Amino acid sequence: MATYDQLTEWAGPEHVTRAGRDIVAGWRIPEFMKTQLVEVGIPVAPRLIERVVMQSEADPVLHTSQGQLYRLTEDTDPHRPAERSWFGVEPESGTVHFVMPDGEAWFANSGVDVWLNVLHHYGSRVAASELLSEPDGHEEYLSEDEEERAFAELNRLAEELKEIDPAAFNGYEGFLWPAHLDRWLY
Repeated sequence: MATYDQLTEWAGPEHVTRAGRDIVAGWRIPEFMKTQLVEVGIPVAPRLIERVVMQSEADPVLHTSQGQLYRLTEDTDPHRPAERSWFGVEPESGTVHFVMPDGEAWFANSGVDVWLNVLHHYGSRVAASELLSEPDGHEEYLSEDEEERAFAELNRLAEELKEIDPAAFNGYEGFLWPAHLDRWLY
């Protein structure tokens, strides 16, 4: 299980947001998942999560193709407000989805606990990589050799994430992680 200290090691304490107990108290997700949100928190993750904005309402507010979800994050490109995306969690099951701007929900992880473990592994790997991290938020063009090495790193990362949550890799269409990692360099 990922811990707050592990997340802050690569994301920094200012980039990990813990939920207040009062925020998630009324959410209808398993208690241990609420505890994870309170004790571990959600990290800002490169190319994936820019802002953690957990809803405070007891009922899910995020309307998606999978029904109503509890909002965990909200990302908006200031230059393209219509390009808003979210992470949300299903009531009862605790399944986490990535929600596209049109409301289409893609399966991310089989639970909040697994999602935080995957985010930790993903974020720490990307932060430590010379090829995958983006200094100062600017992408640099990669040489052909660097691109091949980056593909190899992404393939290793995909295999490692699949070990953490095999369900997240049971397909491509409608599954966040395979699509996200596959499109990384494009």
